[in-house]
Amino acid sequence: MYSGAPSTAEKLLSEISRTLLARIQGQTTILLTSLGHSGTHWSAATFYLLVPFIAKDLGLTYSQAGLFVALFHSGALVANFSSGLLTDITGRRVLLQFISLAVGGLALMAFGFTTHYIVLCAMVVLIGATNNLWHPPAISYLSSHYPKSRGYALAIHGLGANIGDAVAPLVAGVLLLSFTWQGTAVANSIPILVVAGILLIYLMPHDRPSADGIRRGMGLRDYFTGMLTVIKERAVLGLCLMTGLRAMAQTGLLAFLPLYLANVMEIGPLWMGVTLMGMQVGGMIATPIAGILSDRIGRRSVVVAGLSSTTILIIALTFVTNDIAYIVGVSVLGLSLYAVRPVVQSWMLDLTPDRLGGSATSLMFGMQSGLAIIMPIIGGIIADAYGLKAVFYFIAAAMLAANIVAMTLTRDAKAENVRAT
Repeated sequence: MYSGAPSTAEKLLSEISRTLLARIQGQTTILLTSLGHSGTHWSAATFYLLVPFIAKDLGLTYSQAGLFVALFHSGALVANFSSGLLTDITGRRVLLQFISLAVGGLALMAFGFTTHYIVLCAMVVLIGATNNLWHPPAISYLSSHYPKSRGYALAIHGLGANIGDAVAPLVAGVLLLSFTWQGTAVANSIPILVVAGILLIYLMPHDRPSADGIRRGMGLRDYFTGMLTVIKERAVLGLCLMTGLRAMAQTGLLAFLPLYLANVMEIGPLWMGVTLMGMQVGGMIATPIAGILSDRIGRRSVVVAGLSSTTILIIALTFVTNDIAYIVGVSVLGLSLYAVRPVVQSWMLDLTPDRLGGSATSLMFGMQSGLAIIMPIIGGIIADAYGLKAVFYFIAAAMLAANIVAMTLTRDAKAENVRAT
């Protein structure tokens, strides 16, 4: 007869449930911020996949298509530094994340209502600007919430980017089988706006300039004094250069891999989406592993291993002619390419005081955007003169240069004098 008293098994299950619920609740900030990060990369990944179809429809050369992509990074560069300043001055990190998603989603939707090149260029600039508007507030937001597991938190944040980069081109590839590139752009903008609404509902109520007696923002004088100290640190500048060269190579891959698949491999839109998704799936596997590993063994070892293997794989892929083998190779490339991303972000935040996290992130992404602008222009000129395959040798050279810079940085670059500022 049942006495009403819980059994040992019931008590154990209840304890497990409470523990799991507590762990899930503790991850809410990471998961929602990562979901938002996937939204910003969803818009960028959709744009990159649409470039070959836009170029064909508008009759663009490789150089013109490259210039089209360069506008994306120009917008990112312009927005990047103001984003860091706004993040650290106002302390409104979630508000800036929401604006990034909402404006980026609306700009992508606008693709569906125009074929004028100038208007499209303006929307591309907006997508690029909002893409980099996201990083300073989001990365500093997570860094301040999880200072003892920064590599892990930013790895999950990076995983969100991989998910957006992986799923968006696959969805776009499927949509392109039935719709024009304009209809595809409109359909793919909807998930971004939905995610923006989720952040507005769940994270915005906690986004206050001050809370718990701690002021989130800072004065302009303190801001510029602190940034001057950060910029004087040699390790910070070296890390910015290394990430810039790596971003230059990554931009080359994102810009010219779809063109290579369409015009050299002659792969259809669906398999183009599958290939680009494969690269991101590789990143999804490697990103959390790399982030956690860097917390334990140090940042430089993980970064150097990732950059070295990426350089080798880019060159090796130029010799692959089989479609299936190429897709597999691109997936393996994603393992090493994207594993590095959260580690270098954690490394930068190791070097800077928490109150300047947004601006330090802006400094890093500013260098990335500056060098990324150059890549599609140079790549387009090389492709028109020597063919698309030659572009990938140039991309490999940029990645090799990033590797050399990484090896000159100190093994455990922890500039305590800077962090104490």
